[in-house]
Amino acid sequence: MKFEIVHRTIFLYASPVHDSFNEARLQPFSNDLQTVDYFLLKVLPAARLRHHYDFYSNVVHHFEITEPHVTLLVESHLRVSTRLPAWPARTDAPWPLARIGEAMREPRVFDFLQDSHYIELSPEVWRLALDATAGVTDTWQAALAVMRFIHENFKYESHSTSVHTHMRNVLQDRRGVCQDFAHVMIGLCRALKIPALYVSGYLATEIASATHAWVEVLVPGTGWIGLDPTHDRPVDDTYVKIAVGRDYADVPPVAGNDKGTTERKLDVKVDVKRLA
Repeated sequence: MKFEIVHRTIFLYASPVHDSFNEARLQPFSNDLQTVDYFLLKVLPAARLRHHYDFYSNVVHHFEITEPHVTLLVESHLRVSTRLPAWPARTDAPWPLARIGEAMREPRVFDFLQDSHYIELSPEVWRLALDATAGVTDTWQAALAVMRFIHENFKYESHSTSVHTHMRNVLQDRRGVCQDFAHVMIGLCRALKIPALYVSGYLATEIASATHAWVEVLVPGTGWIGLDPTHDRPVDDTYVKIAVGRDYADVPPVAGNDKGTTERKLDVKVDVKRLA
């Protein structure tokens, strides 16, 4: 599939701010499942854009605006081609959950087995993970069971949490949004020693107020597989991946610091258009 996506973020300040230093993780990277055909990032007030790749290979644009300003616009335009993953075939290559410790042989998985900023591997999380996967002996099936458990036992409720909500609060209230469900799934999978990472991106079947979030789990011998606990399904070619990390703290679309007022409003809009 081919999509055109516009992601617009506007900060409105109560009084002028200055010395604003910002990072944007809005440029998807090309891999075997998606190709970025075009990308443009616009910032107003105008600023010089630089970019680098972070520890998780995400493209990070950074810019600074020293002069006073009362608004900040960060807008990305992109066209991307996606391909359907061959995930159903992966069920033909099971991996016993009892051997999941061998996943540590894979490169750079340590970060995705530990506590992180919004995820805590407490005894309660471990107990819940065991309950969610009772009777399951295969790694892939265990990940599916965790996803199904979250979808069936947690309520999607807009504005019930914020981007700073910790996993423990979501477990207590049993409600949240896609970011929260991704955090819970990652926590339960890590408690079972299944490497799991956070994915920020777009679900191209929706017109949303922000990015979408889902999870990738590592099945040894197969690789990383995307699962969406919000919709209880594996990732397909309607998903566009922007960035990955341990949790949301590693992948905010726009983040920064400035001097001046702390009173501000934030307006975010994502427009998705299917081209083919």
